[in-house]
Amino acid sequence: MKKPIINERLLANFSIALEAVIANRLRSFLTALGIIFGVAAVIAMMAIGNGAQQEILEQIKLVGVNNIVIEPISEQFEENLGEEADLGKERKKFSPGLRLIDIKSIEKNIPGIAKISPEIVLETNIVYGGVRRSAKLVGITPAYFDVLDFKLDEGRLFSEANEIKGDPVCIIGRAVQRKFFPKENPIGRKIKSGNQWLEIIGIMEERYVSEQSISKLGIRDFNMDVYIPIQSMLVRFKNRDLVTGYDLEDESTGQQNPNYHQIDKLVVQVAESESLNPTAEVISKLLSRSHNGVVDFEITIPELLLKQQQRTQNIFNIVLGAIAGISLLVGGIGIMNIMLASVMERIKEIGLRLSLGAKKSDIVNQFLFESIMISVSGGIIGVILGVLLAYAVSVFGDFPTVVSFPSILLSFGVAATVGLIFGIAPAQKAASQDPITSLRYE
Repeated sequence: MKKPIINERLLANFSIALEAVIANRLRSFLTALGIIFGVAAVIAMMAIGNGAQQEILEQIKLVGVNNIVIEPISEQFEENLGEEADLGKERKKFSPGLRLIDIKSIEKNIPGIAKISPEIVLETNIVYGGVRRSAKLVGITPAYFDVLDFKLDEGRLFSEANEIKGDPVCIIGRAVQRKFFPKENPIGRKIKSGNQWLEIIGIMEERYVSEQSISKLGIRDFNMDVYIPIQSMLVRFKNRDLVTGYDLEDESTGQQNPNYHQIDKLVVQVAESESLNPTAEVISKLLSRSHNGVVDFEITIPELLLKQQQRTQNIFNIVLGAIAGISLLVGGIGIMNIMLASVMERIKEIGLRLSLGAKKSDIVNQFLFESIMISVSGGIIGVILGVLLAYAVSVFGDFPTVVSFPSILLSFGVAATVGLIFGIAPAQKAASQDPITSLRYE
């Protein structure tokens, strides 16, 4: 029989607390403002942080895991300031540029290499069915798909025979398929690139690339690429390792073809992420030696750069979370101050309840319920406001935000806990009042 009595007491105390909160709606709302803004700030800040983290993870997927990117740059040469300088001459060291032969050198001399993927990129025009569109023709090896985690949506990859013979076959991106083959299956069809007809044997899975990734990482829109075997590129389109009249410097004009590199990019995937930096240093020394000391290449490790950005973002999120958490603390202090003032205003009510048989625990429960109701209602409003703020940042600020359930649960739980903790002191002060003195209080 005791449990029903306890439940009835709790329900009665809850009912009294609810009536008090409703009777003072404006004051209760103003009291809860600190909690509302605190919860909203926590959710919005964590949503922005989660969005930034997700974007960084997507960028890591785009550049591949454990990859070292080697790209050719304009040749840098040393100037001799000795006797030849007096004659107005410069000694220019010769570099063969970045070539396929560098791949064999790296594989032979550097341990821990998982895969190496060269790329040769050629600006071209794609023609089919009376439609013409500019695109990039990319010569690759089979390792390209594994190194960059590219997947095929339809068709097949290049066969070994395609690679050896340099067959006129290609794999197209999804955007190319939508542009030229909106209502038909392109597999088996032929498109024209330059003077060559290429048979389509596969379609790449669509890959979303944000504007931020394009600008920060120098990534192109892969969906508009046309991929061919690298041997097909060298045999049928362009091999910069072969010297032609165009490549030789014209003595009369002094002009020269600026890109003498056979390949446009070399992506080296290492087995262990811990060896990224040491491997990059060894590759740099190896290439410098084979290029006769000419620094005509640039080595970057995108994953390490992105992880550094991720660490910076984590620190930024912690700072923002701490600032938002302070507003919850301020909101809790506001609840305690208002509840203490409420105790002083309702001393007669407290004395009347105590004189009519209410226990001190009933008074404590009543004021605790009031404090918790204010904080919980503020938490609910804060959650709604925080989600709306995150959505507004995503829409109007063009910044990705991700509202997670743990962030909502955490902020709401903290809000309820704040109401409970900061409501204890006013509740105990109310319960410690003397009934007789309280009844006489003016």
